[in-house]
Amino acid sequence: MEDRQYEPYRTTKFPNKKLVVLSCMDTRLTDLLPRAMNLQNGDAKFVKNAGAVVSHPFGSTMRSILVAVHELGAEEVCVIGHYDCGMSSIDPDKTFAHMIEHGIALDTIHTLEHAGIDLRTWFQRIDSITDSVQNSVEMIRTHPLVAGWVKVHGLVVDPEIGRLDLVVDGNANSQEPHH
Repeated sequence: MEDRQYEPYRTTKFPNKKLVVLSCMDTRLTDLLPRAMNLQNGDAKFVKNAGAVVSHPFGSTMRSILVAVHELGAEEVCVIGHYDCGMSSIDPDKTFAHMIEHGIALDTIHTLEHAGIDLRTWFQRIDSITDSVQNSVEMIRTHPLVAGWVKVHGLVVDPEIGRLDLVVDGNANSQEPHH
């Protein structure tokens, strides 16, 4: 980029607003969510996955949040689900059928299930976005490696208009930060 168009995007690895955002990977949120939150480049760390879910307390999503807090200076976490989420309509049987169409052997799926991997739960539909956000907030807030001063908020965004609905106010359950 010889005309230096990258210049306005220069920042540090530390989030300016001391914020980490866990959101869904939905393409509609790429530009909309930062604008809805009034965030500029460099203001927050973004972690994305299908459904904005912390599915395991020691999985890669939780590790990313912990690194943002303990290494990169984040003091607040926002878990942001969205209305009309694809994870609300996922059907494990259809997902398995798509895998087979894409060349995954049915035997492979059966082998994983017999090895104790519960693929149906792993690909489980989100029945309630607000409940899902509340569950992820609670998993983060009560995690043994998350300090009590970390504010963990839960929100749901409308992917059509960018309206944010507060589900969990993280200010209610946090202590003073220890710097």
